[in-house]
Amino acid sequence: MSNILHVGLNCIEPILDMPTNRSIPNKRWHLAFTAIYSSRALYSLLNQKKKKKSRKLPVPSNPSFVVLNVKPEAFSSIDHTTLIAIVNEKNFNKLLEFGGIEGVADALETGIKNGIDGSVNDVALRQEAFGSNTYQRPPAKRLFHFVVEAFKDLTILILIFCAALSLGFGIKENGVKEGWYDGGSIFVAVFLVISVSAVSNFRQNRQFEKLSKVSNNIKVDVVRNGRRQQISIFEVVVGDVVCLKIGDQVPADGLFLDGHSLQVDESSMTGESDHVEINSYHNPFLFSGTKVADGYAQMLVTSVGMNTTWGEMMSTISRDTNEQTPLQARLNKLTSSIGKAGLAVAFLVLVVLLVRYFTGNTEDENGNQEFNGSNTKADDIVNSVVRIIAAAVTIVVVAIPEGLPLAVTLTLAYSMKRMMVDQAMVRKLSACETMGSATTICTDKTGTLTLNQMKVTKFWLGQDPIEDSSLISTDLLNLIQQGVALNTTGSVYRATSGSNYEFSGSPTEKAILSWAVLELDMEMEILIKDFTILHVEAFNSEKKRSGVSIRSEADHNTVHVHWKGAAEMILAMCSSYYDASGRMKDMDDGERMTFEQIIQGMAASSLRCIAFAHKQIPEEEHEIRETSQKLEEDSLTLIGLVGIKDPCRPGVRKAVEDCQYAGVNVKMITGDNIFTATAIATECGILRPDQGINNEAVVEGEVFRNYTPEERMEKVDKIRVMARSSPFDKLLMVQCLKQKGHVVAVTGDGTNDAPALKEADIGLSMGIQGTEVAKECSDIIILDDNFASVATVLKWGRCVYNNIQKFIQFQLTVNVAALVINFVAAISAGEVPLTAVQLLWVNLIMDTLGALALATEQPTKELMQRPPVGRTEPLITNIMWRNLLVQALYQIAVLLTLQFKGESIFGVNEKVKDTLIFNTFVLCQVFNEFNARKLEKKNVFKGIHKNKLFLGIIGITIILQVAMVEFLKKFADTERLNWGQWGACLGIAAISWPLGWVVKCISVSKKPFLSNLRWQEHHFLLYVCTKI
Repeated sequence: MSNILHVGLNCIEPILDMPTNRSIPNKRWHLAFTAIYSSRALYSLLNQKKKKKSRKLPVPSNPSFVVLNVKPEAFSSIDHTTLIAIVNEKNFNKLLEFGGIEGVADALETGIKNGIDGSVNDVALRQEAFGSNTYQRPPAKRLFHFVVEAFKDLTILILIFCAALSLGFGIKENGVKEGWYDGGSIFVAVFLVISVSAVSNFRQNRQFEKLSKVSNNIKVDVVRNGRRQQISIFEVVVGDVVCLKIGDQVPADGLFLDGHSLQVDESSMTGESDHVEINSYHNPFLFSGTKVADGYAQMLVTSVGMNTTWGEMMSTISRDTNEQTPLQARLNKLTSSIGKAGLAVAFLVLVVLLVRYFTGNTEDENGNQEFNGSNTKADDIVNSVVRIIAAAVTIVVVAIPEGLPLAVTLTLAYSMKRMMVDQAMVRKLSACETMGSATTICTDKTGTLTLNQMKVTKFWLGQDPIEDSSLISTDLLNLIQQGVALNTTGSVYRATSGSNYEFSGSPTEKAILSWAVLELDMEMEILIKDFTILHVEAFNSEKKRSGVSIRSEADHNTVHVHWKGAAEMILAMCSSYYDASGRMKDMDDGERMTFEQIIQGMAASSLRCIAFAHKQIPEEEHEIRETSQKLEEDSLTLIGLVGIKDPCRPGVRKAVEDCQYAGVNVKMITGDNIFTATAIATECGILRPDQGINNEAVVEGEVFRNYTPEERMEKVDKIRVMARSSPFDKLLMVQCLKQKGHVVAVTGDGTNDAPALKEADIGLSMGIQGTEVAKECSDIIILDDNFASVATVLKWGRCVYNNIQKFIQFQLTVNVAALVINFVAAISAGEVPLTAVQLLWVNLIMDTLGALALATEQPTKELMQRPPVGRTEPLITNIMWRNLLVQALYQIAVLLTLQFKGESIFGVNEKVKDTLIFNTFVLCQVFNEFNARKLEKKNVFKGIHKNKLFLGIIGITIILQVAMVEFLKKFADTERLNWGQWGACLGIAAISWPLGWVVKCISVSKKPFLSNLRWQEHHFLLYVCTKI
């Protein structure tokens, strides 16, 4: 044992080697560590020895050493529960007792400037100690929930009632062995309809859950190990330093570290609409889920996930996926109306059949009169009445188009999935179909029409362009560097002296910072240390400028005010300028005009113009102005102008032309000046080359705002570009367009765009540059910020509407034909040729499989060659009425001919005749399904090879029909057909193709048919009134 101990001590000898220059406290700690380590080594050796000894050997009850755990638990110096309570209760006094914000940062082992270490182990340790930034979601709805919901549908309830009646009457008339077929088959059909509907809704719910996870995965700027970087909101941990700017969602609970003019919208937590000011000396408390309304800041995260109030609240909320779109509501109304019509027809048939029976106008199979007064047995009367009721029930079953709601669900779910692939995430289902009706798109410029990859390409000092920065005087260069480094929300990071720079912030900030660092040799870290920031006015889309007041550490008697922003706005605040040599000169009207021409020249080259200005004021004057919290805005000195190039996106011109060709007006609303806006709009194809700034097509936001309401309504349609616009101007334009009857889609990325996004019929937010506020107010998020994706959304919106119209035409043809055939046959012959089983079979394959085939057609170029669908345009157009009525009349004529003359034509018995009617009817629907692919085009086979699902469904339908006729004779009440009879059925059904081609040659009025009837009725009444 002594040998082992000797070896163990040799191993730690370097650790125990104590230098002589240690302080006494350090020596004591070192000796304590040595004693503890030795004790633990002895304890370990004793345990090893003890295991080798026999169990009979006595074990010492009182060891002669003390075991100490020298590794403390992580973050043991902080009571996290108390810290959570301090933030939740906004208890500033308790925070001071905790050591203030600095004390909390020390306890959380966070550097206020550099953040946490950010290594994998550090993050894992923090997640283990304080939890992850996720919250428990309510359990997802199971399949059984959607089955129960499907049972609540009125259509399903009517079908179940009919099935129960049919089952009871069938057993009563034919016994259990054969009487269950009709009622049982209806139950099977109902079961299949419920299964398909429940599974479809269940999958849609799962899709919403996935979309919800994607939309909640917000990117957050944090500082880790001195480097600013973007991470997922779910990766934020306690101790992180988070950078916040206007429009951001606060990702966790925490404390204000540093920043300026920070105002937060806490309405999501408190319900109060007033913005709350956040600062380090009165209210440093920030809460997860709130939104930054103004300013910028850095915050220290103190609690995440379920330890926040937001997390607790969100864990109890489940996303509602039962949203009913306007189209679904209209289809439900249509389904209900058709169902009522079916009930009326069924009741009429019931009355007619009962009257015919009880008046002795019906005969049995032997040709004898069925009802003969008192001579007829009661049992025979009951059986006859049961048969009559079953016929009426069958008509009800046929009349209800239960496939319509399913078709909407399928096409919306399919289009949402496909739109996600095409870089558009749908947040509200109604937007899918509303986008198809859009008549105007109001789009941003930066990042949507352009690439948002900005670079400084022009620099002017005074009235001279500067190509070489070495020609700039030292004092002026220092002023430029101060204006860039200290008046920014961006940052510069460089790991080592030889590595590349990393720039963060908005694209404009990154462009200016990279120019200043790489071209002007700006040292941002040094400048931040040499100056103290006194007050900041943060940039927003209304002011279009930002300002800062600073004081040098070397000179406490002077305050410098720096402004940066839209060139013409900054120019208006200046009364002097610096020339290239650094001399200050007064700015007269002539020189001001020269600067305006320089700005216009850069703008005409599609450059965004940014100006820098400066003013030096005494400390005393600054103290007087500090009470009003306003920076000096007058008599500034212009430092210089920069021109930033942001190239147009490839393909944006074609996307704009596609929209215009589709009858959709594209308007550009931008904060840039009128010359830049005009140049970009012309480049993108929004403006023609002959439409310049003197044309009514281009207007500034202020001019539009100052129009009278009448002038705005008169000119709004002509406007193509609105420059120097504020969010209020955008809202005003949307309101005007909607008043004129337009369906308006609006793109937006900023917090202040929220009102316009809400007001628009379709709000489109930007996934990359968009703030969380803008995304929450939108209906669709454009994930790649590309206008081409907006055009794709427009195409998909039209596709959704078109697919549903195709299915409605197809479905109503089936319903009208089946209803008329059974009604006429029941009235004339007292029986129905198509049994309940056969009709349910037709309904099932046509509804479910037909919906899958027609509701999943992909968008075509033809969709973008039509004008938009109006708000009030009927769901069933005159073209659809033409197509479906001709096909339905053809089917009715053929099948009624078979009903009354089929036996003599084909020389078959009644059973085979009924099978021929059933088979011909189904095959007519299969061929008519091809006709339904194109509502207007004559060539219905164009592009069919691309839709493999459609061809597969046609094949499956035919196979199932063969099985029904040839193998399921008892279940379907059919007889086998020979090859000649099959050929006749196919030949009759195939005529629907040339018939469909011919009928599309007949032109119809675009004015709704029913409105013509109402117009004629109105004029007839007027005529009568005048005669009276």
